[in-house]
Amino acid sequence: QMQLAESGGGLVQAGGSLRLSCADSGRTFSSTPMGWFRQAPGKEREFVAAINSGATSRFYADSLEGRFTISRDNAKNTVYLLMNSLKPEDTAVYYCAGDPDGNYRASTDWNYWGQGTQVTVSS
Repeated sequence: QMQLAESGGGLVQAGGSLRLSCADSGRTFSSTPMGWFRQAPGKEREFVAAINSGATSRFYADSLEGRFTISRDNAKNTVYLLMNSLKPEDTAVYYCAGDPDGNYRASTDWNYWGQGTQVTVSS
């Protein structure tokens, strides 16, 4: 069982940076891959990034062009998403997810979700 809670969203100007955090209050964090997704108004939830349990492998959406970095601290049961060079099109609700069944890039394959945090990038 995972209980995920995101924080760190907010309003930022284009070109700025934000770091999102997602903390898990359960007991299985260190043994499960974690991911970030986002959902803009009127659009489907889309994959952003994922990281395996030992932080030895990271996966990103091709569209991010290297601007985002996912990391984790298993001692703190927390996964992070550092977002640089933000663009207005990055505006969305960002969700963390845990315990995937297989395909990291498919939102339907993740079993646990946080409540989301709003990121708004102004032009």
